[in-house]
Amino acid sequence: MTAVYKDDQEDWLTVCLKYLLFVFNFLFWVGGAAVLGVGVWTLLEKSDYLSLLASSTFAVSAYILILAGGMVVLTGFLGCCAVIREQKSCLSTYFFCLLLIFLIELVAGVLAYVYYQRLSEELKQHLNQTMTDNYAQPGQEAITLAVDRLQQDFKCCGSNNSRDWMVSVYISSKQGEDRLVPDSCCKTVTPHCGKRDHPSNIYKVEGGCITKLEQFLADHLLVIGAVGIGVACLQVCGMVFTSCLYKRIKMDPY
Repeated sequence: MTAVYKDDQEDWLTVCLKYLLFVFNFLFWVGGAAVLGVGVWTLLEKSDYLSLLASSTFAVSAYILILAGGMVVLTGFLGCCAVIREQKSCLSTYFFCLLLIFLIELVAGVLAYVYYQRLSEELKQHLNQTMTDNYAQPGQEAITLAVDRLQQDFKCCGSNNSRDWMVSVYISSKQGEDRLVPDSCCKTVTPHCGKRDHPSNIYKVEGGCITKLEQFLADHLLVIGAVGIGVACLQVCGMVFTSCLYKRIKMDPY
Protein backbone atom coordinates (compact mmCIF):
# COMPACT_ATOMS: atom_id res chain seq x y z
CA MET A 1 0.00 0.00 0.00
CA THR A 2 2.84 2.31 0.92
CA ALA A 3 4.66 1.52 -2.34
CA VAL A 4 1.50 2.24 -4.37
CA TYR A 5 0.98 5.53 -2.54
CA LYS A 6 4.62 6.43 -3.13
CA ASP A 7 4.28 5.70 -6.86
CA ASP A 8 1.11 7.80 -7.07
CA GLN A 9 2.87 10.62 -5.27
CA GLU A 10 5.81 10.45 -7.67
CA ASP A 11 3.44 10.52 -10.66
CA TRP A 12 1.68 13.53 -9.20
CA LEU A 13 5.00 15.34 -8.74
CA THR A 14 6.01 14.55 -12.32
CA VAL A 15 2.70 15.90 -13.65
CA CYS A 16 3.12 19.07 -11.56
CA LEU A 17 6.61 19.59 -12.91
CA LYS A 18 5.34 19.14 -16.47
CA TYR A 19 2.64 21.77 -15.97
CA LEU A 20 5.14 24.10 -14.33
CA LEU A 21 7.42 23.74 -17.34
CA PHE A 22 4.51 24.45 -19.69
CA VAL A 23 3.73 27.62 -17.73
CA PHE A 24 7.40 28.54 -17.77
CA ASN A 25 7.57 28.01 -21.53
CA PHE A 26 4.69 30.43 -22.02
CA LEU A 27 6.42 33.05 -19.86
CA PHE A 28 9.66 32.21 -21.65
CA TRP A 29 8.08 32.97 -25.03
CA VAL A 30 6.67 36.24 -23.71
CA GLY A 31 10.09 37.13 -22.32
CA GLY A 32 11.74 36.15 -25.60
CA ALA A 33 9.37 38.38 -27.53
CA ALA A 34 10.19 41.21 -25.12
CA VAL A 35 13.94 40.67 -25.55
CA LEU A 36 13.64 40.55 -29.34
CA GLY A 37 11.37 43.61 -29.35
CA VAL A 38 13.72 45.65 -27.16
CA GLY A 39 16.69 44.74 -29.35
CA VAL A 40 14.92 45.74 -32.57
CA TRP A 41 13.46 48.87 -30.95
CA THR A 42 16.93 49.93 -29.78
CA LEU A 43 18.39 49.65 -33.28
CA LEU A 44 15.46 51.18 -35.16
CA GLU A 45 14.49 53.96 -32.78
CA LYS A 46 16.92 56.82 -33.45
CA SER A 47 19.38 54.34 -35.01
CA ASP A 48 21.04 57.27 -36.83
CA TYR A 49 22.60 58.32 -33.55
CA LEU A 50 24.81 55.23 -33.46
CA SER A 51 27.20 56.90 -35.93
CA LEU A 52 27.83 59.64 -33.35
CA LEU A 53 29.10 57.21 -30.70
CA ALA A 54 32.80 56.49 -30.32
CA SER A 55 32.31 52.83 -29.43
CA SER A 56 29.97 50.12 -30.72
CA THR A 57 29.03 48.77 -27.26
CA PHE A 58 25.50 50.20 -27.46
CA ALA A 59 24.79 48.52 -30.81
CA VAL A 60 26.47 45.26 -29.75
CA SER A 61 24.19 45.03 -26.69
CA ALA A 62 21.15 45.40 -28.95
CA TYR A 63 22.40 42.78 -31.44
CA ILE A 64 23.06 40.34 -28.58
CA LEU A 65 19.48 40.81 -27.36
CA ILE A 66 18.11 40.18 -30.86
CA LEU A 67 20.17 36.98 -31.08
CA ALA A 68 19.00 35.87 -27.64
CA GLY A 69 15.36 36.69 -28.43
CA GLY A 70 15.46 34.64 -31.64
CA MET A 71 17.01 31.72 -29.78
CA VAL A 72 14.32 31.96 -27.08
CA VAL A 73 11.55 31.51 -29.66
CA LEU A 74 13.20 28.41 -31.12
CA THR A 75 14.10 27.01 -27.71
CA GLY A 76 10.50 27.41 -26.54
CA PHE A 77 9.36 24.89 -29.15
CA LEU A 78 12.11 22.51 -28.06
CA GLY A 79 10.95 22.88 -24.46
CA CYS A 80 7.36 21.94 -25.29
CA CYS A 81 8.53 18.87 -27.24
CA ALA A 82 10.83 17.85 -24.40
CA VAL A 83 8.01 18.06 -21.83
CA ILE A 84 5.46 16.22 -23.99
CA ARG A 85 7.80 13.42 -25.04
CA GLU A 86 9.51 13.15 -21.63
CA GLN A 87 12.79 12.20 -23.25
CA LYS A 88 15.89 12.81 -21.19
CA SER A 89 17.95 13.68 -24.27
CA CYS A 90 15.47 16.42 -25.23
CA LEU A 91 15.38 17.75 -21.68
CA SER A 92 19.19 17.82 -21.56
CA THR A 93 19.34 19.74 -24.85
CA TYR A 94 16.67 22.13 -23.61
CA PHE A 95 18.58 22.70 -20.36
CA PHE A 96 21.84 23.54 -22.15
CA CYS A 97 19.99 25.86 -24.56
CA LEU A 98 18.54 27.70 -21.57
CA LEU A 99 22.00 27.92 -20.04
CA LEU A 100 23.48 29.32 -23.27
CA ILE A 101 20.73 31.93 -23.67
CA PHE A 102 21.09 32.81 -19.97
CA LEU A 103 24.78 33.57 -20.48
CA ILE A 104 24.12 35.57 -23.68
CA GLU A 105 21.48 37.74 -22.01
CA LEU A 106 23.65 38.18 -18.95
CA VAL A 107 26.47 39.45 -21.18
CA ALA A 108 24.08 41.90 -22.88
CA GLY A 109 22.86 43.15 -19.51
CA VAL A 110 26.39 43.57 -18.14
CA LEU A 111 27.56 45.35 -21.31
CA ALA A 112 24.62 47.74 -21.09
CA TYR A 113 25.37 48.46 -17.43
CA VAL A 114 29.11 49.00 -18.01
CA TYR A 115 28.47 51.29 -20.98
CA TYR A 116 25.87 53.18 -18.96
CA GLN A 117 28.55 53.99 -16.38
CA ARG A 118 30.91 55.58 -18.93
CA LEU A 119 28.34 57.01 -21.36
CA SER A 120 28.56 60.59 -20.07
CA GLU A 121 32.36 60.71 -20.29
CA GLU A 122 32.40 59.25 -23.81
CA LEU A 123 29.88 61.79 -25.09
CA LYS A 124 31.77 64.69 -23.51
CA GLN A 125 35.04 63.54 -25.05
CA HIS A 126 33.88 62.66 -28.56
CA LEU A 127 30.52 64.18 -29.51
CA ASN A 128 31.67 67.80 -29.88
CA GLN A 129 34.69 66.80 -31.98
CA THR A 130 32.58 64.49 -34.14
CA MET A 131 30.03 67.23 -34.81
CA THR A 132 32.44 70.09 -35.49
CA ASP A 133 35.03 68.12 -37.50
CA ASN A 134 32.81 65.87 -39.61
CA TYR A 135 29.55 67.73 -40.19
CA ALA A 136 28.84 68.27 -43.92
CA GLN A 137 32.25 66.93 -44.89
CA PRO A 138 32.87 64.61 -47.89
CA GLY A 139 32.26 60.97 -47.02
CA GLN A 140 30.56 61.87 -43.71
CA GLU A 141 26.96 61.85 -44.95
CA ALA A 142 25.81 59.48 -42.17
CA ILE A 143 27.17 61.76 -39.44
CA THR A 144 25.68 64.84 -41.13
CA LEU A 145 22.23 63.24 -41.25
CA ALA A 146 22.61 62.03 -37.65
CA VAL A 147 23.53 65.52 -36.41
CA ASP A 148 20.66 67.15 -38.31
CA ARG A 149 18.18 64.64 -36.92
CA LEU A 150 19.65 64.91 -33.43
CA GLN A 151 19.23 68.69 -33.36
CA GLN A 152 15.73 68.59 -34.79
CA ASP A 153 14.43 65.67 -32.71
CA PHE A 154 15.82 66.94 -29.42
CA LYS A 155 15.40 70.65 -30.22
CA CYS A 156 19.01 71.45 -29.40
CA CYS A 157 21.93 73.17 -31.12
CA GLY A 158 25.57 72.22 -30.74
CA SER A 159 27.21 69.70 -28.46
CA ASN A 160 27.19 71.92 -25.36
CA ASN A 161 25.58 75.04 -26.83
CA SER A 162 25.20 76.83 -30.15
CA ARG A 163 28.59 78.53 -29.80
CA ASP A 164 30.28 75.15 -30.41
CA TRP A 165 29.54 75.59 -34.12
CA MET A 166 31.75 78.69 -34.33
CA VAL A 167 34.86 76.47 -34.52
CA SER A 168 33.40 73.84 -36.84
CA VAL A 169 34.98 73.06 -40.19
CA TYR A 170 31.65 73.53 -41.96
CA ILE A 171 30.81 76.97 -40.55
CA SER A 172 34.37 78.23 -41.09
CA SER A 173 34.44 77.17 -44.74
CA LYS A 174 32.88 78.74 -47.84
CA GLN A 175 30.38 75.88 -47.77
CA GLY A 176 28.85 77.44 -44.66
CA GLU A 177 27.84 80.53 -46.69
CA ASP A 178 28.09 82.88 -43.69
CA ARG A 179 25.93 80.68 -41.48
CA LEU A 180 26.48 80.89 -37.75
CA VAL A 181 24.97 77.44 -37.13
CA PRO A 182 23.66 74.65 -39.39
CA ASP A 183 20.11 75.08 -40.62
CA SER A 184 19.03 72.09 -38.51
CA CYS A 185 19.46 74.28 -35.41
CA CYS A 186 16.53 76.41 -36.53
CA LYS A 187 13.09 76.06 -34.96
CA THR A 188 11.63 76.30 -38.46
CA VAL A 189 14.11 74.93 -40.97
CA THR A 190 14.43 76.97 -44.15
CA PRO A 191 17.42 77.44 -46.49
CA HIS A 192 20.11 79.64 -44.86
CA CYS A 193 18.09 80.10 -41.66
CA GLY A 194 21.30 79.34 -39.75
CA LYS A 195 22.64 82.83 -40.56
CA ARG A 196 20.69 84.18 -37.59
CA ASP A 197 21.41 82.72 -34.14
CA HIS A 198 18.88 84.67 -32.09
CA PRO A 199 16.99 82.54 -29.49
CA SER A 200 13.78 83.26 -31.35
CA ASN A 201 15.22 81.53 -34.42
CA ILE A 202 17.38 78.64 -33.14
CA TYR A 203 17.24 76.19 -30.24
CA LYS A 204 19.27 77.29 -27.25
CA VAL A 205 18.94 74.49 -24.71
CA GLU A 206 20.84 74.39 -21.44
CA GLY A 207 23.40 71.58 -21.71
CA GLY A 208 23.12 71.31 -25.48
CA CYS A 209 22.65 68.08 -27.40
CA ILE A 210 24.99 66.12 -25.10
CA THR A 211 22.50 66.27 -22.23
CA LYS A 212 19.59 65.26 -24.47
CA LEU A 213 21.42 62.39 -26.18
CA GLU A 214 22.88 61.13 -22.92
CA GLN A 215 19.43 60.91 -21.33
CA PHE A 216 18.01 59.18 -24.40
CA LEU A 217 20.79 56.56 -24.53
CA ALA A 218 20.75 56.08 -20.77
CA ASP A 219 17.02 55.28 -20.87
CA HIS A 220 17.61 52.73 -23.65
CA LEU A 221 20.53 51.14 -21.80
CA LEU A 222 18.49 50.77 -18.62
CA VAL A 223 15.75 48.99 -20.59
CA ILE A 224 18.31 46.71 -22.29
CA GLY A 225 19.94 45.85 -18.97
CA ALA A 226 16.66 45.33 -17.10
CA VAL A 227 15.10 43.12 -19.79
CA GLY A 228 18.27 41.10 -20.35
CA ILE A 229 18.91 40.40 -16.66
CA GLY A 230 15.19 39.96 -15.87
CA VAL A 231 14.65 37.28 -18.52
CA ALA A 232 17.96 35.66 -17.56
CA CYS A 233 16.69 35.28 -13.99
CA LEU A 234 13.45 33.78 -15.32
CA GLN A 235 15.52 31.18 -17.15
CA VAL A 236 17.12 30.07 -13.88
CA CYS A 237 13.66 28.89 -12.79
CA GLY A 238 13.30 27.04 -16.08
CA MET A 239 16.62 25.28 -15.59
CA VAL A 240 15.60 24.24 -12.06
CA PHE A 241 12.24 22.83 -13.29
CA THR A 242 13.98 21.05 -16.17
CA SER A 243 16.53 19.45 -13.84
CA CYS A 244 13.80 18.29 -11.47
CA LEU A 245 11.74 16.76 -14.29
CA TYR A 246 14.85 15.09 -15.70
CA LYS A 247 15.47 13.43 -12.33
CA ARG A 248 11.83 12.33 -12.01
CA ILE A 249 11.90 10.72 -15.45
CA LYS A 250 15.20 9.06 -14.64
CA MET A 251 13.65 7.52 -11.52
CA ASP A 252 10.71 6.03 -13.45
CA PRO A 253 10.90 2.24 -13.98
CA TYR A 254 10.39 2.42 -17.79
